[in-house]
Amino acid sequence: MTKFINARLKGKKELCEILVEKGKFKKIAQHIETDGAKITDLKGYLVVPPYVDPHIHLDYVFTSQMEGALNGSGTLFEGIQRWGETKDKIKPEEIRGRALKGVLKEVRNGVQFIRTHIDVTDPKLTGLKAMLELREQLKEYVTIQIVAFPQEGMYAYKGGDSLVEEALKMGADCVGAIPHYEFAREFGEKSIHKAVELAVKYDKLIDVHCDETDDTQSRFLELLNALVYSESIGRKTAASHTCSFGSADNSYAFRMLKQLYKSGINFISCPTENIYLQGRQDTYPKRRGLTRVKELNDAGINVCFAQDSMSDPWYPLGNGNLMNILDHGIHIAQMMSQTEIENALDLITVNGAKTMNIDDYGIEPGKSADFIVIEAKSEFEAVCERAGVLASVRNGEFLFTKEPAKYNNCSKLFSL
Repeated sequence: MTKFINARLKGKKELCEILVEKGKFKKIAQHIETDGAKITDLKGYLVVPPYVDPHIHLDYVFTSQMEGALNGSGTLFEGIQRWGETKDKIKPEEIRGRALKGVLKEVRNGVQFIRTHIDVTDPKLTGLKAMLELREQLKEYVTIQIVAFPQEGMYAYKGGDSLVEEALKMGADCVGAIPHYEFAREFGEKSIHKAVELAVKYDKLIDVHCDETDDTQSRFLELLNALVYSESIGRKTAASHTCSFGSADNSYAFRMLKQLYKSGINFISCPTENIYLQGRQDTYPKRRGLTRVKELNDAGINVCFAQDSMSDPWYPLGNGNLMNILDHGIHIAQMMSQTEIENALDLITVNGAKTMNIDDYGIEPGKSADFIVIEAKSEFEAVCERAGVLASVRNGEFLFTKEPAKYNNCSKLFSL
């Protein structure tokens, strides 16, 4: 039994104590009487649920420097082309090793829940097999969901639909699709229908790369939303990117907001990735490339932020630090009122957990004792300072701890 003292929780004016027993939160209160519990002092730092990265491609990480992988135009579609031309050269042990490195980067930055899209447009399903093995190996430290993702198209790639289904049978958690990459609008619509059909058949979640384009006529989100609403599985569905929704006609967009709210569908925005990839054919003004994050949030629709890539053919940077993603996201989406800043951490914590349908999440009695300690004394300070993570706790045990910064040579100055 461990009692964490001097914890600063969101919405609480006074410091709290957190009692953990057998890996679960037992009690949370201003003061808890205990006998024989191990005492850990959190020193008034901010305590929040673990970071959640609901969208990353772990089979692609650190491939940007591979021969033939350079994306000269910086566009989404050249990235897909470069990956398709180089992926057959990659050995299973390389995928596994790079993916492990990517996971470790995220865990060291306070992430404990990850959803990764794995390319299944590969007859050998090499990346999927490597990720299934890694998911099992790391489950004590991080929860990983796998999306059966047809990167080269469910129908543009011959047999892509069958490979997606095979991946689900092998243990993938979510059905993926990329309708805007199919050869024709009808094929894109067919892929959406197939994704929903497979999700219902195998009782899986859905996460579609949806309308990741500046084309205002790319409106697969509308079809996806209608189908999952009809099947009552909106809350098990995520629409990733939806960049074209940010460029759509306002009268259309605001009509759609009502439909999106009805279905309960979730949205995943990748701020750094899409501001880099989108708007490449624009001169000026250049579009931001993001979906309508602020409007979705204001309408009560669940939306969260994600990393997406680490040094791959689509994005040259990325280090698994979701505070960087949050910082970019709230700037690009213009979500910086006092209230929005104070609630911004939800975009990389509870909103992502809701998107991933994780029920055992949150600092509440009875739930798994998973949380992180941020080097800040308030939500505002954490966001403003882009504060780092001092500790990550999973099932009541520390995954890591870090010391706050020390200023030895100028301590008098910093004490003023």
